[in-house]
Amino acid sequence: MLLLDGATGTELERRGVRTPLPAWSAPALLEHPDVILAVHSDYVRAGAEALTANTFRTQRRALAAVGVADRAAELTARAVELARRAAAVADTRPFVLGSSSPLEDCYRPDQVPEDAALAREHEEHTRHLAEAGVDGVLVETMNTRREAEIATRAVVARSLPALVSFVCWDGAQLLSGEPLRDAAAGVREAGASAVLVNCLPPSNVGACLAILAETGLPFGVYANLGEPNDDTGFTRSEGCGSADFAAHAAGWIRAGAHIVGGCCGTTPEHVRAIHRLLRGA
Repeated sequence: MLLLDGATGTELERRGVRTPLPAWSAPALLEHPDVILAVHSDYVRAGAEALTANTFRTQRRALAAVGVADRAAELTARAVELARRAAAVADTRPFVLGSSSPLEDCYRPDQVPEDAALAREHEEHTRHLAEAGVDGVLVETMNTRREAEIATRAVVARSLPALVSFVCWDGAQLLSGEPLRDAAAGVREAGASAVLVNCLPPSNVGACLAILAETGLPFGVYANLGEPNDDTGFTRSEGCGSADFAAHAAGWIRAGAHIVGGCCGTTPEHVRAIHRLLRGA
């Protein structure tokens, strides 16, 4: 069993750091690295066994929107170093995972670039993550099979574990409408080490679990509690305190999940509740 951390972007917002699209949490690496370090450190204290570095939007494409495209490698390395600093003080030394997200809006599969751009830009981002020294890459919030497979191959080419996660809001299908079963099989063939779903409400997880298990790979879940929105702030879709979230996680584990954690809206308290559950406390 591997316990991931929880949200980074919405946790920065909760602590007073604005994270507007399209660069979202990346500018905080320049303006508020101390807050990022504090978030990671709080997840370590909560019992997280893997920290996800704040590289969700450190690709060249995303950074170009805020005028710092040429700093992609630098900011990726800074994000990994902050997670490493937090992990270094823990007795258990959590893994540090890089985050590799869709190049465009996570919730807009219609915006996914053509294959050549996907291959080129995911290769660059993965190279930056590898050079920064991550233990593996969380290819996350994937909304199309096509981009997920290309991003996975970029990670595998660097001899790094690829934990590949899809966003599914309506049953067992990606936001593109593609069946989760086909997408999960595709990334398994591309060399994924694990397959997951994330950024989906807890109420939709049950539709996905058996399909993830069919892959024969370790599988997991890190659900959200709503969506970030530039106009309205964070909008909760399901009220869920830390104890309730841990109860959901217990159900995922009973269904065979090997990896659990939290996405948008979750906090160190949600992770701590799962940690206590795993320890039988």
